[in-house]
Amino acid sequence: FITMNPGYLGRQELPESLKVLFRPVTVMVPDFQLIMENMMMAEGYTTANDLAKKFFTFYKLNQDLLSKQMHYDWGLRAIKSVLVVAGTFLRAEPDQPEAGLLMRALRDFNLPKIVEDDMVVFMGLLKDLFADVFDAMPRKRNYEFEELIKTVATTLCRTSSTRRTC
Repeated sequence: FITMNPGYLGRQELPESLKVLFRPVTVMVPDFQLIMENMMMAEGYTTANDLAKKFFTFYKLNQDLLSKQMHYDWGLRAIKSVLVVAGTFLRAEPDQPEAGLLMRALRDFNLPKIVEDDMVVFMGLLKDLFADVFDAMPRKRNYEFEELIKTVATTLCRTSSTRRTC
């Protein structure tokens, strides 16, 4: 029994000489929206149906409208990772609107991998789909970690023999 998914980086097609030894099986594309809805309910979201529609629409439009980059992933792995982050946000801040927490998870999780040319489209889609909470949900910050980074950078600049970057 062999499963193949040659669309991922580093994978190759099976040679024809080996393909003839195995019987092909056709599989269907999973219903991403239903999977999103169920995972959101498992994370504790009560408005999972509406949010799954927004999430699915957002990822589908990103896939269609953004440039084709090798590091972009709009599949199930990325969906699961975003929803785990969104569930963590929900448990940490239960008083915040669910749509805002999902929007923050989508933004914070995906923003670092979006190339500059795609940034306007990405943020525009996010703002259009989550217009009611877009401006109300700032980036989640870890102030203690930021202060630690500043302290270490300052210390390194003082002890560095070349101060060209300080």
